[in-house]
Amino acid sequence: MTKSLEEVNQSVSTEHKKTGFRKILAFLGPAYLVSVGYMDPGNWATDIAGGSQFGYTLLWVLLMSNLMALLLQSLSARLGIVTQRDLAQASRETYSKPINYILYFLAEIAIAACDLAEVLGMAIGINLLFGIPLLEAVLITVLDTFLLLFLINKGIRKMEAFIIALVAIIGFSFIFEMIFAEPEMHKVLEGLIPSIPNSAALYIAIGIIGATVMPHNLYLHSSLVQTRKFDRTPAGIKQALKYNFIDSTIALNLAFFVNAAILILAAATFHKNGMYEVAEIQDAHQFLEPILGTKWAPALFAIALIAAGQSSTVTGTLAGQIVMEGYLHFRIQPWVRRIITRLIAIIPAVIVILIYGESVTGKLLILSQVILSLQLGFAIIPLIHFVSDKSKMNGFHISKLTQVVSWIIASIIVSLNAKLVYDEITSWLENSENPIVLWLTVVPLALGLFALLLYIVFKPFIAKVKSKTLNHSPHNLQLQFTPKESQSIKNIAVSVDFSNADSAALNKAFELGGLQAQYTLIHVVETVGALMYGVHVHDHETTIDEKLLLEYKEMLSEKGFSIETELGFGKPNAVIPKIINEGNFDILVMGTHGHTGLKDILFGTTVDKLRHKISIPLLIVK
Repeated sequence: MTKSLEEVNQSVSTEHKKTGFRKILAFLGPAYLVSVGYMDPGNWATDIAGGSQFGYTLLWVLLMSNLMALLLQSLSARLGIVTQRDLAQASRETYSKPINYILYFLAEIAIAACDLAEVLGMAIGINLLFGIPLLEAVLITVLDTFLLLFLINKGIRKMEAFIIALVAIIGFSFIFEMIFAEPEMHKVLEGLIPSIPNSAALYIAIGIIGATVMPHNLYLHSSLVQTRKFDRTPAGIKQALKYNFIDSTIALNLAFFVNAAILILAAATFHKNGMYEVAEIQDAHQFLEPILGTKWAPALFAIALIAAGQSSTVTGTLAGQIVMEGYLHFRIQPWVRRIITRLIAIIPAVIVILIYGESVTGKLLILSQVILSLQLGFAIIPLIHFVSDKSKMNGFHISKLTQVVSWIIASIIVSLNAKLVYDEITSWLENSENPIVLWLTVVPLALGLFALLLYIVFKPFIAKVKSKTLNHSPHNLQLQFTPKESQSIKNIAVSVDFSNADSAALNKAFELGGLQAQYTLIHVVETVGALMYGVHVHDHETTIDEKLLLEYKEMLSEKGFSIETELGFGKPNAVIPKIINEGNFDILVMGTHGHTGLKDILFGTTVDKLRHKISIPLLIVK
C-alpha cells in the first residue's frame, strides 16, 4: 500500500519531544495548511456579496460553517491518524472501481473549481496592486508551480512556515481594515442570530458554506496529519488526536476571523452607505479608499488577496496529488500535476474574461464556490461512515452523539444543495427556449448524482447487515461426525466462508481425519480493497473475517483438534490453489455456498477452475 504523500509521510518526528509546549508545537501545522482553503479568494467574493447585500445578517452562516468545518476536519484528521489512510485511499478500499472513478471525477471538479477561485483571486490582487491587466495576471499565476516544487523539496515544516507567514499577512491586514472601518458592534452580535431574508440570501449562504467547508480540505487533512511520526500505541494515538484537535481549533478560528472580517468590512462600508450591489472584489477595492479615507485600506486588501490566493494554490496542488494517488493509485510529479490543475482552471477563466470582460469575475468566483458546495456530500458522507466504523478505526471510532451531529450537518448541507439544484434547474427549464435539451442532459445528470449520493449513504449500512447475516458464528457450527477407526489422511485443508456450508465441510473433514490430523482453515477475502491491495488491505470486512477465523480456530482447538488458519486476499480460484500448492496437504474439503441462480454458476466456475490448479484431491460437500 503506497503511503499518502509518500515524500513527506512521517517526516516530522514528535517522539523526542516528551511533554509540554514543545510537544504540542511538533503537532501544530497541518491544520494551518488546511485553514488557508477557508480564507481563499472564493470566500472573499461570497463574503463581500453577503456583507454588501445583507449587512451583518449572514454572520451566523459563517459561524455555523466554521463549527461544521471544525467537526468535519477533526473527523478527517482522526481517519488519517488512526488508519494511516487518507480519505481517497479509504474510499478506494471500500467502493467498487466504477464508483471510485465517479468519486474521483467529482473530487477533481471540486479541486478545479477551487483552483479557478485561486487563479482569479491572485490575478485580481496582482491587477489591483500593480496595475497589470487581468488577463496577463491570470497567465502569471502559472509561475507559482515552481514555488510549490521548491517548497516541497525543502520539507513539510518549511512549507507550513511559509503558509503560516501568509496567513499572518492576511490576519494583520484585516486587523487594520477593521480599525479603519469601525463596525457597529451591536449589529455584529445581531448578525449571529440565524435568519435568511430571501432566496438570494440562500444562494449566497450556500456559497458561503461551499467556500468555508471545502471537500478537497477533507482529503488534504487526512493526509497531512500522517506527516507526523509518533508512538503508534493507543496512548500515542490518543495524544495525537488531542493535539491535532487543538491545531484545528486554533487554525480554523483564525480562518473564521478572516471571513468574518471581510463580511463585516463589506457591511460596515458598502451596505451602510447603500451600496448593496458590490459583489466584485475589484469594486470593493476601488471603494475602500474614498469610504474609509485612507490609501492603506485598498493596498492592504490587495496584499491580503494575493497572500490568500498564493497560500491556497499550494494546498490545492497537494489535495490534487492526494486525490489522484488515492483513488487511481497513479502518481505523477507534483509540478506536472500543478500545471495540469492550473491549466484546467486558467482555460475557463481566460475564455470567460475574453467573452464577457472583467466584470463577471465576481459571479465566476461565487459560482465556483457553489460548485464546491455541491461536491461536499460526496466527501462528507464516506468520511462519516469511515470514522464511525469500529473495526476500521480500531476502537477510536466516534461516539454516537458525534455521529448524530455529523449526520445532521451532512443532512443540512445536502438538503440546502438539493434545494439549490432544484431551484436552478426549474429556473433553467422555465426560461429556456429549448427545454427538451435540458430534460435530456441536465435532469438525468442531476438524478444520477442523487442516486450516487443515496448509494454512498446506504451502501455501508447494507453491507453491515449483510455481513451480520452471512457471517456464521463459530458457536452455531453443527459438529456431528463419526470418526473412522483408522485415518490415513494426516493434513487436511478446509475452505470456509462463514456461511452455513461450513458445518458440513468441517464435519466431513473431521470424519476423515479425526483428532490425529492437522487441519488448516482457509478463508479468502474478496472485497474491492483485497483485490487491489492484497495483504495490505485494511477494511471492515477483512477485520471481521480475520476475527471470525480466529474464533473458529479457538473453538475447534478447545474441542481437541489441531487447527491452523490461512487468510487469503483476492479471487478464490487463484488464491486457494496458491495456498494449497505451497503447503503439504493430503486433501481439500469445500462446502457448497448454499447460493442459487447466478451465484451457483459463479461458484461452479470457481470450483472448476480450482480443480485443475491443485495437485491433491478436492472433496465437495453438499
